[in-house]
Order: sequence, then C-alpha cells, then structure tokens
Amino acid sequence: FFFQAEDGIRDPLWSRGLGDVYKRQILTQGVEPQIITGSYDTTVKFWDLGTGKCMQTLTQHKKGIRSMVAHHEEYTFASAGADKVRVWKCPDGQPLRNIAGHNAIINSMSLNNDNVLVTAADNGSMYFWDWASGYNFQQMKSVPQPGSLSCESGIFASTFDRSSLRLITGECDK
Repeated sequence: FFFQAEDGIRDPLWSRGLGDVYKRQILTQGVEPQIITGSYDTTVKFWDLGTGKCMQTLTQHKKGIRSMVAHHEEYTFASAGADKVRVWKCPDGQPLRNIAGHNAIINSMSLNNDNVLVTAADNGSMYFWDWASGYNFQQMKSVPQPGSLSCESGIFASTFDRSSLRLITGECDK
C-alpha cells in the first residue's frame, strides 16, 4: 500500500486515499503503524497504515492546520494553525498543552535537539519557545528584500540542520 495526500485515488487496488479534504501536513513515526495528518479543515487525524482507515479525529483547532512537528525523543507532536500551537500525546492524541502568543498565521514549525521549538509565520515573524514549558524566550522578524512590500516577508518553511544549531528558512521574496 501507499497513501496519497490528495483528493481521489489514482489506483484503487494499490493506494489508500486520506479523505476528501486537502492535507497540509503528514507525520510518520517509527514505532506506530500510523500516520498523522493536519488539514485545512481544522482537523488532525490518525490513520492506520494497514487498513487505510481513520482511527481518531482531533477537532480542537479553530483554524486550518498549516504545520506539524514530531518530537525527536518524546512520544509527542505539535500542530499549528492561525489560532495557536497545540501539543499532543501519541498514539491517541491526548491534548497536553497549548502554546499561545504567536499572533500570526504560522506556516512552519521546527524543533531542534535542545527542545527549542521555532514557529515561523506569514508576517515574517519567528518565535522561539521552550518545548517543555511553552515559554517564548526570543522573537525575530524577517527583513523584506529591497523593493518588496512588508507583507512579502512571510516565512513558508523552516528546518534545523543536522547539528541542530543552524535554522534554515524559506521565505517569500522577489
């Protein structure tokens, strides 16, 4: 089997569709035969890889999910949208805590080995959080390229390198 994260199924014998709503993010884990999806319809869903069926749907977000990140050691993950960041326990999606305060549409999240969570948003802002406490200890703002409007400073992707010391971002520019 393979899963498709788009509408419809191309080959009904060999693939499993993930429903009829656009899936923005997909997480996999090494210890569970499941995948986790976050959607613009505000839901987080747990899918069984063997059957292709949805096992659990989380509906606590009020805005579409734009980013998800799995913790590298804990059995947890976070999902983010325009409303807030929510941290969940695997495998059933028990809510652990909310991380609120980044008042923008979060497009990307990254987590390094020192448990620093970075949220990056449409307005070019980046917030740095302690994973365990949710404390925001630093904020940064992307500088628009010369000739760009301030609304063109959005950050769409982020990741830490293998050393977990350097944050790499993909931003809107001309």
